[in-house]
Amino acid sequence: MRKLLPLLLLMLFCQTYAWAQQQPQFGHYGFNGMFISPAYAGITNRPEVMSLYRYQWLGYNASFDDGGSPQTLLLTAHTPVALLKGGVGLQLVRDRVANMSVTNAAISYSYHLNIGEGKLGIGVQGNINNIKKGNYRAIDPGDPSIPYNSSDTKYDIGAGLWYESETFYAGGGVTNLLRAQFEFADSTNTGTGKVLGENHIYLTAGYHLPLTSMLTLTPTALVKHDTETFSFDVGARLTFDDKYWAGLNFRDQEAFGALVGISMLQNNSLRVGYAFDFITINRSAKAPTSHEVMLSYRLPEPAPRVKPPIRTPRYNFMR
Repeated sequence: MRKLLPLLLLMLFCQTYAWAQQQPQFGHYGFNGMFISPAYAGITNRPEVMSLYRYQWLGYNASFDDGGSPQTLLLTAHTPVALLKGGVGLQLVRDRVANMSVTNAAISYSYHLNIGEGKLGIGVQGNINNIKKGNYRAIDPGDPSIPYNSSDTKYDIGAGLWYESETFYAGGGVTNLLRAQFEFADSTNTGTGKVLGENHIYLTAGYHLPLTSMLTLTPTALVKHDTETFSFDVGARLTFDDKYWAGLNFRDQEAFGALVGISMLQNNSLRVGYAFDFITINRSAKAPTSHEVMLSYRLPEPAPRVKPPIRTPRYNFMR
């Protein structure tokens, strides 16, 4: 769908409504719960700051004008907050596709419930979205079908669920529940074109299967759906000694991928990962590879404010 975005923008002024862009995709989706669901905020009980940079279809450029290779920067942070009986999170996304750029900032809250051996998060999110169309060349000067270099900003909301235990996780989220309408001027700076924000739905799950005392296999899956497309990722990674991991992934309708990473410092607080996609479908319209780098830092679990009472049977029979 990304390759159709410039065409869709040109159609904005020929139709009353068109659809906004597809959300970014990441090879590190198994480490990226905050992007998938606001309910992930604080669910691991460890504050964390993470950044992801993805360069999709490296080296793909049009024969004229700028653009071609989508580039995405994602920054997230979340922490448990005992007073709120849950966690809070922040997210910033900067996504550039051809001439268009999208910036999103969001704040999330997740209410946590202890269920079985794990924890369920119920999350809500408020965000602010900016879409900037960029510059386009007109064959005929003043052509009203060519977008004018303007931008629009709107507010929206999202929601989600997330369940996390030591061996299993599953969660999902939906964005743009208000389906905010973005408006832009045409090349004469007189008319307007309109874009409706799409709902994007994510569902993901993973299971940590110990193979030996040092080796763990984690199968993962991610389902993505919007108004026009349905796709999925499936994969698995092996983790050795809780420090080193390597895995494979398949993305429907696009690519096979691989990822490697390492955890460092005390309590494995610093994590560095790299993901690589080899494009196998529609290669004529894309470059052969995509690349992604992850960097995250996790703090220790917060100490309880009130120490639990220590009981002893020594005085149980004293009266």
